[in-house]
Amino acid sequence: MRPDECPIRAGLGVIGGPWKPLILSCLLDGGKRFGELRDVIPDAPEKVLSQQLRELERDGLVARQEHYEGEDALPKAEYSLTPHGQTLRPVMSELRKWGGKHRARGKVGRG
Repeated sequence: MRPDECPIRAGLGVIGGPWKPLILSCLLDGGKRFGELRDVIPDAPEKVLSQQLRELERDGLVARQEHYEGEDALPKAEYSLTPHGQTLRPVMSELRKWGGKHRARGKVGRG
């Protein structure tokens, strides 16, 4: 198999990154504003978190919707998974399970 045909490489090209798996995991529970994501992932620099959200949006996994509260209010953006992003639910569920088992073995990685 040629490297450009590898499905693992294709998947990691979209969901790989320092914070993308955590962003996706957070959004499985429902839409979140940027500040909520920042609170749940405090180690992520705001600039990188914003960039990763834009990449996930570009790749069709995350949708950004602006809400206006009042006439003079600035828009507030909420991020949620698209239907295509929702297809990652079983993958993320299995990764959570595997990560829990791995932690129980005393093998704690980054994060």
